Amino acid sequence: MKHRIVVLGAGYAGATAAGRLAKRLHPADTEITLVNADPEFVERVRMHQLATGQDLKRRALTDVFAGTGVQVRIAQVTAVDAERKTVDVVDDLAPGEIAYDTLVYALGSTAADGGVPGVAEHAHHIASKQAALRLHARLADLAAGGTVLVVGGGLTGIEAATEIAEARPDLEISLAARGGLGDRLGEKAQRHLREAIDRLGITLHEHTDIAGVEPTGAVTTDGRTIPAQVTVWTAGFAVHPLAAATTLQVSATGQVVVDDTVRSVSHPDVYAVGDAALAPGASGTPLRMSCASGVPTAQHAADAIAARLTGRQIPPNKIGYTARCISLGRRDAVVQWVTPDDQPKPSAVTGKAAARLKEMICRAAAWSISHPTSMRPTRRHAIPAEEALPVAP
Repeated sequence: MKHRIVVLGAGYAGATAAGRLAKRLHPADTEITLVNADPEFVERVRMHQLATGQDLKRRALTDVFAGTGVQVRIAQVTAVDAERKTVDVVDDLAPGEIAYDTLVYALGSTAADGGVPGVAEHAHHIASKQAALRLHARLADLAAGGTVLVVGGGLTGIEAATEIAEARPDLEISLAARGGLGDRLGEKAQRHLREAIDRLGITLHEHTDIAGVEPTGAVTTDGRTIPAQVTVWTAGFAVHPLAAATTLQVSATGQVVVDDTVRSVSHPDVYAVGDAALAPGASGTPLRMSCASGVPTAQHAADAIAARLTGRQIPPNKIGYTARCISLGRRDAVVQWVTPDDQPKPSAVTGKAAARLKEMICRAAAWSISHPTSMRPTRRHAIPAEEALPVAP
């Protein structure tokens, strides 16, 4: 009987895990199923571009994984039973159930309102393709002189504000940050970031907490009102709630708690990757929610699963960071070099060179997803007969 591996979610982490498993394991011994609600791979790091009307390359998952041995199931995941080792799904036809021997949980995250009143009713976000398209439609309705407020001074907020300002110079754009702009960047990167904000005419509200969002703007905790016909909320992310509804051990944030091999500490046949996991890096500190964490955790999970199934040594956890990349429109960017534990170094690349570098990194990530079994090993590993069972602790 084949070992059944089910991967939930086909974002950067899930798609990477499925493709790498197909490279590492022989199809005669394994059955890999990838479940995703959207029929296409979505480049989430480009949602600010989609929101401003830019065309993005479409990649159907059935085309991406054609010939790899990975079975693609377009369906919504509604429940996971970690005791029975089953997944409940709903597709266009009817509800169904998928049994697994090993589960890779990669359902990712979405925008979080932080409990702030009015966000759900009156604010847009760009944490999904559908949300970015809704924001695009709303921006298209704004006449010259219209006002847009982006809430959140992290990478997503900066990219959204600068992209909108560049695409629509006729609009009045504001950016509200809880702390100082670019607090986690080095001096050179911070200086360039502020120059870009000034050049694009973005009004900056630093050290500003938002107490509520209204149809005509946002109210700050100190009683001020920032007017906005459109509010874009980028102040944080929340993981998919499904894991917290299972018997899997999760953190206070709802992330699956995993060990150094990104395997669930409560259920050894479950691995969690990307934003869905509270995963340690090589230094032992938890990784932040990002593509820069998602892809390496997925690679590490696939290698650990393959090693355990085939009786090979599990590779060490070497996950660490290299850079923080922030686009500032299409022709400007900041690439801040960081230490493996994500602390900024003095050096950074800025301007057009940084924009080209970030674009190269984004294209490389998408290319690796679109070519899941490129540079395939000369021989996929077979599972020994005595190991062709559910993964042992």
